[in-house]
Amino acid sequence: MTYWLICNSKAGDGERGRDFWLDHLASAGIHNPRCRDFEEADWSENLGARDTVIVAGGDGSVNRAAATCQNKGATLAILPSGTANDFSRNLGLPHQPQALCELIARGITQTVDVADYGDGIFLNVAHVGMGTLPARESRGTEKKILGRFSYAVELLRRLNAQRGFRATIQCDRGVVKGRWLSIAVASGAFFGGGNEIPEASASDGQLDMIAVRPRPMLQLLFTFLMVRLNRQAPRRTSTLVHIKSQRCLVHTGKPKTVTADGDVVSRTPLYVVCRHGSLRVIGSKVVSTAASGGNNNVIPGTA
Repeated sequence: MTYWLICNSKAGDGERGRDFWLDHLASAGIHNPRCRDFEEADWSENLGARDTVIVAGGDGSVNRAAATCQNKGATLAILPSGTANDFSRNLGLPHQPQALCELIARGITQTVDVADYGDGIFLNVAHVGMGTLPARESRGTEKKILGRFSYAVELLRRLNAQRGFRATIQCDRGVVKGRWLSIAVASGAFFGGGNEIPEASASDGQLDMIAVRPRPMLQLLFTFLMVRLNRQAPRRTSTLVHIKSQRCLVHTGKPKTVTADGDVVSRTPLYVVCRHGSLRVIGSKVVSTAASGGNNNVIPGTA
């Protein structure tokens, strides 16, 4: 078995680079891993199914390495060094660098889902509509200063200017149509720097579609706070629709930008399938957000 260390020097504030992680890995008993950069296009040619790829970077870097690990059958390990680090939250990874490296050295693995959109995969969330703005337009300096809160700042900056777009969402249990402010398709339980998706998990074999209708700012903020405080999907609301399904199709009247795990990846239509348990990762548990005990398969807000 070989350990590979893949670093993204541009992730986060740049303080947790290669030397930082090499010291902690060595203290945990992992000496002289094969160090590579993402810019080296051929780094994965010698990757074996028994190898472990350790990624020091944000969610975008983790996404790129995950696709390689899935194809090769290798194990993915994460050293969160980005702005949001949502996938590490899904795995319940410890925050302390030394504890992270010791977990990797112990080799405790689990399997998680990935979302396949045809041209690639994502681990956290894909966005259509207003949710794409942070990835497309968030300022680099602002992102370094505000960290994960830069996502919320960018959304609030544009909120009043958004009238929404028409789209149809098709899933296993039905179809919902309307005008939307944002549509998110999630594979895990977190997005946007720690926002929880109610009743979700990165290993439940389900996608979670969260669609938000254009509404006044106060109404949108109230709905967001209620979801955040109650940690469950609202059952009767004219603002938000929450659907669980193994696959979904988002079709818009005009092609719209799609972002996945923080990067621009394609344009609509967006077809996503959940590949259950198809990625092996280092981690002691998968986080599941609170469940309300209600019917997860209803389509609220359509009446």
